[in-house]
Amino acid sequence: MSPKSLQRGNLSRPTMFLLLGFSSAYRAEVTLCLCLSLVYLVTVLGNLLIMTLIWLDAHLHSPMYFFLGHLSFMDICYSSVTLPKILGDSFSPQKSISFVGCITQIYFFLCFGGSECMILAAMAYDRYLAICHPLHYSVLMSRKMRHGLVAVSWLSGSFSSLVQALLTARLPFCGSNTIDHLFCEMPFLLKASCSPDAPLNKAAMYALAGTIAMGSFLLTLTSYVRIIGTVLQKGAGTQRAFATCTSHLAVVSLFFGAGAAAYLVPHSSGSKEMDEVLTLLYAVVTPMLNPIIYSLRNSEVRGAIRKALHRGVLQ
Repeated sequence: MSPKSLQRGNLSRPTMFLLLGFSSAYRAEVTLCLCLSLVYLVTVLGNLLIMTLIWLDAHLHSPMYFFLGHLSFMDICYSSVTLPKILGDSFSPQKSISFVGCITQIYFFLCFGGSECMILAAMAYDRYLAICHPLHYSVLMSRKMRHGLVAVSWLSGSFSSLVQALLTARLPFCGSNTIDHLFCEMPFLLKASCSPDAPLNKAAMYALAGTIAMGSFLLTLTSYVRIIGTVLQKGAGTQRAFATCTSHLAVVSLFFGAGAAAYLVPHSSGSKEMDEVLTLLYAVVTPMLNPIIYSLRNSEVRGAIRKALHRGVLQ
């Protein structure tokens, strides 16, 4: 990400061309910084709004919104791991990070990303119980069950990211120690390692991350296959209940789709710009869109917003 340094000398035509190019690149970087600042502001405020509504409105004190509150908190943490550092680097001539800082960023990025995969699977399981087993829903999705699902989500993400971060911290790095990426991300950090064990770390990384990502995706997919089967079998009565799944389906499609495009497509097959666009999509844009999707697609959330605004106007 570091711009090429300019050599001092006489202002010959080539040098003037380099200076003009640098000026154009600087303007583009300032524009990108302003856009990312706006995205981060919307992400934090939007997810805080969802969390506040769930806390204040008694109609949202259900398991589905309990999981949504944790998802919103994860989105704030997930974007806060990378965006402030990217924005800080935009104003710094030296776009650098310490080795400890890099490993720490990797740990928290993988932790919140893995935990979000699991919480999305828990939300799909919650919808499966609500639609396919409505009479036993309150018993099956008890307070103990939903707290257990959230605990498993956080612990699985933390354990997987801790193992990957420790394995990477043991690798030697040599040469220029340059990571040609927006932030410290595991595949790009492994490229900078000169250790013969780097392929083993890469295999361990994909095994751990793949277990969480694919496991949660398969659980989500299985839940929705059964939900759709129940809706087709029982008809209109469950179709209204299925409407509560549309927001979650949109979030799941966006999160897993962007993540699959970023991690499953070989980085060597595309340009550096394409890698950065995919990274921004799943690491920055997705946490911003989640509260927007739930606000626009969910009638209960829209109703809670209207009531909150009405109370504010009356006060």
